[in-house]
Order: sequence, then C-alpha cells, then structure tokens
Amino acid sequence: MVAVRESVPRRQVDWGRVGLHVGCVAALLVMLYPLAWLIATSFKPADEVISSLRLLPSRLAMSNYTTALEGVGGVSVLRLIGNSLIISTGAVLGNVISCSLAAYAFARLRFTLRGPLFALMLATIMLPQHAVLIPQYIVFNQLGMVNTFWPLVLPKFLATDAFFVFLTVQFMRGIPKELDEAATLDGCGPFRTFFRIILPLSRPALITTAIFTFIWTWNDFFLQLIYLFEPEKFTITLALRSFVDTSSQSAYGPMFAMSVIALLPIVLFFMAFQRFLVEGMASSGVKG
Repeated sequence: MVAVRESVPRRQVDWGRVGLHVGCVAALLVMLYPLAWLIATSFKPADEVISSLRLLPSRLAMSNYTTALEGVGGVSVLRLIGNSLIISTGAVLGNVISCSLAAYAFARLRFTLRGPLFALMLATIMLPQHAVLIPQYIVFNQLGMVNTFWPLVLPKFLATDAFFVFLTVQFMRGIPKELDEAATLDGCGPFRTFFRIILPLSRPALITTAIFTFIWTWNDFFLQLIYLFEPEKFTITLALRSFVDTSSQSAYGPMFAMSVIALLPIVLFFMAFQRFLVEGMASSGVKG
C-alpha cells in the first residue's frame, strides 16, 4: 500500500496586516520621540542642548535637576507643585459638582425653556475664552480676588465648562427613566433621586470629567499668567516660563528638567485612571 501524504497548506503571510503594524509602530515612535528628546535633554550639559543634535547626552548633567528643584524666585518646586495641585483639585471638585447638577436638570427635569437654555449652553462651547476674559478680570478685580487662586477655581463651581455638561447629559439620558419613577413612588424628591440614584450611576462620566479637568487645569498657562503675580502663588507651568527669565541667559537644561518634573503628576494621574477614562468616554459617547 502506498501511503498518501496529506499536503498541509502553507499559511500565507498577510502583508496588509504586517504593513499596518509596521506603520503603527513607526507612528508611535514619531509621537514618542519628543518625549524621549525632552527626557534626554534634561540630562544634557548646557553647551549640548542647542549645539548637539544627538539624542543621548555625552555626559549626565545632574546639576540640571538640582537647579530645577530649587525652584524660581526663592520658591521651591514642591511649593509650585502644591499650588498646581490646589488649583487643579479645586477645579475638579467644581466641575464634577456643578456640571453634574446642571446635566441632571437638562437630562431629567422638565422646566420652562429647557430646550433653548440647553442650546444656549451648547453655543458657549464656540465662544472664545478671550472674548470673556476682560469682563471676568474686571469682576474679579472689583471683588479683590486678583492674585489669588479664586479666579481659577470659582468659575468651575458655576458650570462654565459646557463641554462637560454636555458629556454628562448624554450619559444621563441613557439611564432608564423607570428608576426615576420608582424613586418618586418611594417618596424621593428630585435632589434625593439625584444623589441616591443618578449620581452613582453617572460615575464613568464624572470620572472622565475629573480626568480631563485635572489635565487641562494643570497644563493651563494663560489664565494663570493673567491672575497670578507673586512667585509664592506661581504654579509649575508659570515657573517654567519664569525660569528662563530669572537669569541673563536661558538655562535650557534646568528648564527641561523642571518640565520632566511637571510631567510626572500628569503621567501618574493618567496611568492611575486610564481604565476609567476609556470606560467613561466609550459609555458617554454612544448614549443619548
């Protein structure tokens, strides 16, 4: 008997998929190169920051971080980071509280002119921040709040970020209204229904709001430059610009070292809440 050998079909290479993966890796390297350059430059000596195009330094200049930790204007970097944390935390609390209340009103309550008011709220997203900067500054100046943290935190408690209100509205509209009706039959009013039912179920949208608010507030430079004058009240972003002006020449090495220090809280915050960010954006974007 002659044994018949079965031919095993050779697995063909999906060159399209291979090309896709190679393109994704190449794009990732291009996007990560500025970050790698920033970290490497923070260890370069002063004479190599501008003159040399090499990514890796010829020798490690740890003095850049020593100078960066000293801060600016006699204010340590820990104080600068603390000021940024105070402002960012206050902004997060303000947006989470005010935007959730405003979103609950638009999504679940019935009141006169709800539709026009919601459209007006959405229209403020297209309003440039610079258009309201001067009136806001005049108001805060008359209230004696300039050169304090209040102008950077107080507006967040008034639901001024329409994007987060809209995001939370879209999520709350996907929550079954039968829950509200059941709560009403049990004797719950609007506020009790909000705090006992709607607010816990809106956790993904609220976490998304908190993450974006923290990152945007931490990286903000323009408003902090307008309202803060004294070095004791400076944030880490203001210190980066002031760090260059405190000497007769631009100290790029310490400035890049302070930039790396300023990035650490953002990276740690994002890594800690990345799972909630993806969950919140996915669930908030498909409902409504």
